[in-house]
Amino acid sequence: MAASLMSKNTAQPVATVPETDPVNILLVDDTPSRLLAYRTVLEDLGENLMDASSGTEALRLLMQHDFALILLDINMPGIDGFETAHLIHEHPRFEKTPIIFVTAVNINEMDRLRGYTLGAVDYVMVPIVPEILRSKVAVLAELYRKRRELEIANRRLAMANEALQSEKTRELAVLNESLRLTNIELASRFMQLQAEVGERQRVESRLIEQDRRKDEFLAMLAHELRNPLSSVSNAISVLKMKATERSELHDTMSRQLMLLVRLIDDLLDVSRIGQGKMVLKRAPVTLDAIINEALETVAPMLDSGNHVVNVRHLPEAVTLQADGQRLAQVFANLLSNAMKYSDDGSPIEVVTTRSHTALEIAFVDRGIGLDAAQNERIFELFAQVDTALERSRGGLGIGLTLARHITELHGGKLLARSEGLGRGACFTVGLPLELIVTASLPTAVTAANEPGAAPRRVLVVDDNLDAAATLGTLLQLLGHAAHCLSDPHQVIETFEAFAPDIVFLDIGMPGLSGYDVARQLRAHPGGQKLMLVALTGWGQAEDRKRTTEAGFDHHIVKPADLDTIQRICNRESVSARLPQGNSSAA
Repeated sequence: MAASLMSKNTAQPVATVPETDPVNILLVDDTPSRLLAYRTVLEDLGENLMDASSGTEALRLLMQHDFALILLDINMPGIDGFETAHLIHEHPRFEKTPIIFVTAVNINEMDRLRGYTLGAVDYVMVPIVPEILRSKVAVLAELYRKRRELEIANRRLAMANEALQSEKTRELAVLNESLRLTNIELASRFMQLQAEVGERQRVESRLIEQDRRKDEFLAMLAHELRNPLSSVSNAISVLKMKATERSELHDTMSRQLMLLVRLIDDLLDVSRIGQGKMVLKRAPVTLDAIINEALETVAPMLDSGNHVVNVRHLPEAVTLQADGQRLAQVFANLLSNAMKYSDDGSPIEVVTTRSHTALEIAFVDRGIGLDAAQNERIFELFAQVDTALERSRGGLGIGLTLARHITELHGGKLLARSEGLGRGACFTVGLPLELIVTASLPTAVTAANEPGAAPRRVLVVDDNLDAAATLGTLLQLLGHAAHCLSDPHQVIETFEAFAPDIVFLDIGMPGLSGYDVARQLRAHPGGQKLMLVALTGWGQAEDRKRTTEAGFDHHIVKPADLDTIQRICNRESVSARLPQGNSSAA
């Protein structure tokens, strides 16, 4: 019978039982009188009561009917109540059917535990108390009804959910088809966009490459221009030293040479900005010193245009932790700009003020002025305010671009303001107050304090014959013994024969670079005491680092001015080579 019970289909559908219909209750007891007593007590509940006199009969009835609960006697012949309960609850269909055990003898706790383990929900002792039995059965019957109602509701929900899922599936199919068509259209547009992006990237790459080549060309152009300017600068210095009296012609040549050098420096700076290589060299410097250096730079232009610059200083001296030369370049560019676009004799004002947020230096002119659109456009590279030939004063249109970039590297701002055309302009450099320091400035060594020096034996090596010859002549006029050489391969032989104290050595020579020659000289006997001076058109930090590593003591950017050459020859001790780094001159 147990085998028969386990072989039945466990997924039989459960009949729908209305809430008012009676439920089936199975009464299992081998004593007829007890069965009668159970019926008598439970008849008032109005439920369907079915009798079984053994465990076997109870199992047979379970296969035919569903029961809300089972009232099961423990002590029965054959299959007792415990075994019957075990067989019932082993079947998945009846594993949750509640069982109330009935016993006429006292049972111990272990038996109770065994019964609860087999699925019993309660115990009833004989003689039974009718009210207790009736109430327990009523509660379990009601729980069965509620459970059946919940099952019906769940089935209804499942059917509704299935219908909803079916509807959603149809809607999803329609949506998927719409998405498929949309994806096809998007894929087509994406391919078009990719083609456009690819073309734009190719154009951008070409522009970047052209911009890089432009920067390289500007740098190379500026470098190549320095070589002939070096010869011109040396020649002018020679003419001045040979002249018995000051000549206006010499001053004119010097001014024009200085203008050319400034233009070349601006070209190099534009290249550095484009390549992100412009680096500040910060040191304590007074604001007044920066303004004075800028005024000295543009002094020839001031004189030629009969301009007067009125400087209004702060009541107290201000020291900045900044790149003084770069800020002087900014101020000089602004002064130069004011002179270019003002009539001869027009005054220029430089006004310094200090607010609670910034240190401001304003450059005010009474020139041609600016319209509203030009206030920002003039800071663009190669922009010109007025290109009319009758007002053209020269320039490359890069000075204001450099001025703004250098100011921004210091954390400041450069702004332009004008009340309109013909009403002048005001350019204001605003520097953050964080640049102001209280550090003491290094004591300057003046030319009067420089110790004198005996004449030096100087070797000049440059493949540019004019540059070498003019520098040699200049050194001879300064009282030194100079020997010029254009072939770098003859340096060692000449060094042994001439025994120089100082060697001015060009870096960019064909066949053998100045770096290689410097290393050969340092490795040669007596070369450690030699003073090596690099002459080059390159003046960036990495260029100076390379000359230091090659063994040079000084790095001079062409064209070298007379004061720099004289200071190197007279001030430094030839036999005391600097162990680290090198001095430089721009």
